[in-house]
Amino acid sequence: MPKMKTHSSAKKRLRVTGTGKVKFSKAWKRHLLTGRSKTRKRRLSRPEVIKPCDMARVRLLLCL
Repeated sequence: MPKMKTHSSAKKRLRVTGTGKVKFSKAWKRHLLTGRSKTRKRRLSRPEVIKPCDMARVRLLLCL
């Protein structure tokens, strides 16, 4: 059987931590930021961890 390929867009967007969790950056923080509150922009800038219900799908994409 051939090796599975890593999903290219997933490897650009997701990062695996040392403990095996998967981090990602939130969307909606690229442009048109003047209409958004400081609190919302600050919340969007923090990285988030993938929820356990989505981990099976992410593992397939990243070949973990």
